[in-house]
Amino acid sequence: MAIKPTTKKVLEKKPRKKVTKPKTVKTPKTEEVTSRLRIRVRAYESKILDVSVKQIIDTALRYDAKIQGPIPLPTEIKKYTVNRAAFVYKNAREQFEMRIHKRLIDILNPTPKIIESLTNLSLPSGVNIDVKLI
Repeated sequence: MAIKPTTKKVLEKKPRKKVTKPKTVKTPKTEEVTSRLRIRVRAYESKILDVSVKQIIDTALRYDAKIQGPIPLPTEIKKYTVNRAAFVYKNAREQFEMRIHKRLIDILNPTPKIIESLTNLSLPSGVNIDVKLI
């Protein structure tokens, strides 16, 4: 029995084609944001929070402000574990949790009238507000 020599096909390397990315066309922005009033609202109850956010947005829209939001931020959950009995039943425990709901509102290019009306706003108790001018 004769052994046949194996023939290998030599693969020719083809030149790679250059892949070009499509050019993006930059569109000019109509209005550039120079300043921004960032309002973070926090509360333990979501219903009271939604009412206060609605009140803030209504006062800002009254003065023709551009608004971004309300953006719901993740709810912060704080859990506490407590022993039910002080001495005997160590495995009997209770868990309590506090939920802190958060919303974010941005007012673009605020005027002094808008800032003054927001400072005079009376919101329900239990609502915490942080205001920053960016």
